[in-house]
Amino acid sequence: MVVETGQSLLGLAWPVSLPLLVSLETAELIALNAWVTWKVSGRLLRPLETVGAELSRIDFGHLAVGVSVPRRAQEITRLSLTINQALGRMHKAKEELEELARRQRQFASDVAHELRTPITGLRVQLEAAQQDPGGLPLPELLDTTLAQVDRLQAITEDILCLARVRTCPPAEWRQLDLAALVKAEIAQRTDRHPVRLRVTHGATVTAVPSQISRLLANLLNNAQRHSRRVVCVEVQAEPTAVEVAVSDDGPGIAEADRERVFQRFTRLDDARRLDRHGTGLGLAIARDIALAHQGTLSVEESTVGGARFVLRLPRVRPTETGSS
Repeated sequence: MVVETGQSLLGLAWPVSLPLLVSLETAELIALNAWVTWKVSGRLLRPLETVGAELSRIDFGHLAVGVSVPRRAQEITRLSLTINQALGRMHKAKEELEELARRQRQFASDVAHELRTPITGLRVQLEAAQQDPGGLPLPELLDTTLAQVDRLQAITEDILCLARVRTCPPAEWRQLDLAALVKAEIAQRTDRHPVRLRVTHGATVTAVPSQISRLLANLLNNAQRHSRRVVCVEVQAEPTAVEVAVSDDGPGIAEADRERVFQRFTRLDDARRLDRHGTGLGLAIARDIALAHQGTLSVEESTVGGARFVLRLPRVRPTETGSS
């Protein structure tokens, strides 16, 4: 009877206890999974929290500092590297903006300095004439004041040219034969020294004709100013570039000054002696035009002893123009 009763009790207890056991096991699994998830999430999120805290402390003046790169969490490592790359690009852009601002401040200072001289001259002459109307003949007063006005106008036009070099609309760009442009530029000039010209065919470039003409005119003016007897111009087509060289037989430019002559408002002693009314912007404009055309402009010693200015522009191959 005891056995029968026990069997009867087990038969009654088993259906009741099975759901309870399943519920208990499920609760244990859920608790264990929650604990494992909490531990793993905490370990994964800890580096992310560190990166976020470091990123929140970075300001515009300390972009180069970056954030730390965790070693074990690969996803966070990749995120940190991406953040540091972005910060590096921002830092580079910041440095470029600072350099641009510095150059703009320097340019404004140079412009003010150059404009001050003719303006002061005009004021002195006009005030002297005002105080003593009969002391200076009117024709002489007009000549001196007009000379100062001419210098002001030349500086203003050169500054406007510098500002417009890199802002030409696409419609002004075209393919042109640089040799033909050089010939036309030389043909319309009346220079005191003869120009020896040597050109080759196939000197095709993509450029703004008016700007290239201005560049050539500035180089020719400079060569004529310093030349003793003759000026040489060479146009040569190379496989990937077109080279234009303007040479003179003057005193030349010292190696230490060959880069400085392209700085704005820079005038060497020889240039001041030969042209005291110059603006000091001619070669700077020529260099900016060359750079705007993805080219270069440099100076070296010429074979005749003077200076040799070399312009190099990307050449347009015949296949690119559509001709055979």
